Amino acid sequence: MTAIPEANGRHEGRFADPAEVLRRLAEVGYLADEQISTAVYLADHLAKPVLVEGPAGTGKTELAKSLAVALGARLIRLQCYEGLDEAKALYEWDYRKQLLRIQVGRSDAARGEAGPAWSEIEEDIFSEAFLLERPLLEAIRAIDPVVLLVDEVDRIEVETEALLLEVLSDYQVSIPELGTVHATQVPLVLLTSNDTRELSEALKRRCLYLHLGYPSVERERAIVVARVPGIDVRLADEVVRVVRLLRDMDLEKLPSVSETLDWARTLVLLGVEHADARTTVSTLNLLLKHKDDIDAASRALSGMST
Repeated sequence: MTAIPEANGRHEGRFADPAEVLRRLAEVGYLADEQISTAVYLADHLAKPVLVEGPAGTGKTELAKSLAVALGARLIRLQCYEGLDEAKALYEWDYRKQLLRIQVGRSDAARGEAGPAWSEIEEDIFSEAFLLERPLLEAIRAIDPVVLLVDEVDRIEVETEALLLEVLSDYQVSIPELGTVHATQVPLVLLTSNDTRELSEALKRRCLYLHLGYPSVERERAIVVARVPGIDVRLADEVVRVVRLLRDMDLEKLPSVSETLDWARTLVLLGVEHADARTTVSTLNLLLKHKDDIDAASRALSGMST
């Protein structure tokens, strides 16, 4: 059985139980469900990252942000992209500062002054003063409470996932010039994925798994009411039911929760009282982002209104 990684020999949970996760997230405006609260609670107490998969716009990134606010913690975000390497994810050396240090040593020698030997300069330029922390190392070394968000991890190459494994396994980073840096505390770690490619089994083994799909009508209605100031409950209900209708259609890109909120805010701003077919067709560009989808939805909605 693998031991739970501990910072300085101890790891204390941030939440007493899943119900506290629900309550504290609700207090900052994130309406979670039992599946989410249980995954977060277990990740907290088992000191394991959570891999959060699901369609874009279903609240994966917002979950990490809301947890940071709920915990009064600092959010450290590693935005993943194709070509992300160790220098941008873990650390790199401040080469310009190192070069200046070398030039100072050479200038001393040129003036005939007794300066440090090259071995001393080399040891100096690979010291803490010349180290540039990137998100993973920053999270490991933080002394204040931290939520680490590794966002859209499915965008990086399979080979680059290896950069994450040491951090996620043992909460440590190996720096050849300085040695192994161990975590001063175990951060709460969330990795998000839009499921654009299959992640490696090695990465998945180190994580708890949470899938965030589209919410039920009831939960999405509650989200709209909570996140859209001034919206009438009846209008919120009409909004989420129209969105559910669109999600049942064969569209290239289904509307996300974030797009539901954008549309609801737009209707409130326009003073709309009912999300009827005419209003929906005229504002479909808030929900759908492909012309063929808008055309297909417009035909379907217009046919239903006649």
